[in-house]
Amino acid sequence: MMKNNAKLGAVFSVLGILTGLLFFYLIVVLYNPSIDAHMAIGRADEATSVRITFAVLGWIGTATGAIWAVVFYGFLHKEKWAWFWGAVAATIQLLAGFFPMIPAMDGNLPPSTMVVFILGAILWFGMLFIGGVKKNIIILAFVAGLAYVLTFIDGVAPISKYTTSHNNPFWNGMYVMSQQVSWWGAAAWAIFIFALLKKKSWAIPVGIFAGVMSMIAGYPLGINNALYEVHRFSMFLPAPLLSTGLVIYLLLPGTRKMTERWIAAD
Repeated sequence: MMKNNAKLGAVFSVLGILTGLLFFYLIVVLYNPSIDAHMAIGRADEATSVRITFAVLGWIGTATGAIWAVVFYGFLHKEKWAWFWGAVAATIQLLAGFFPMIPAMDGNLPPSTMVVFILGAILWFGMLFIGGVKKNIIILAFVAGLAYVLTFIDGVAPISKYTTSHNNPFWNGMYVMSQQVSWWGAAAWAIFIFALLKKKSWAIPVGIFAGVMSMIAGYPLGINNALYEVHRFSMFLPAPLLSTGLVIYLLLPGTRKMTERWIAAD
């Protein structure tokens, strides 16, 4: 019922446009109060990470509204590419809606962008169903999506840690170098998802690259945090651990055969 349903796709597109506009409003409203809340509790380092990260997410998250407008046009004209670009927009909205909830709750503010995350999830699955994506591909893309979000989060922590580690030259340098490695890894996971959905033969190599980038940046951060800072399991470890599992899975012959069947399917 949902596959190739252009009318439903157009409805989803309107919802996507509204979600993009809603996010624009919410991130503007949340920006300065989140910074002030962390400053008030003496966490200037976290205020710095909010100042930078919210801006980045605000730019790309707001742009999704424009992408959805293009997708709406595509569905109106029954273009085959419409569902894919809707999936791209929804993938960005998932991240843009999820991460701001964390510093908001840390600052005792309402996690108002949760609604964007929920709508993004509905739109993401909706686009994949309209595109006729197979169940096993959806599952792989979903797990890769978790790695995408977690790896992005691992790139946020070094921003605040950099500001408080000037007395430790090694780790101060580590935070500088690993920050963008994590964000590049997150971007690579997103590209892997897009390549997988578009049936590109180079999807698996991109996924391996994404996973290794997440591992390179995430393991040092997580192990150091677990052993020398919090003395428990570090919340920075899920990204590299999940990425490790995904890399192993992508290297399996069965995974290659699965993607080849997906690429060959009509």
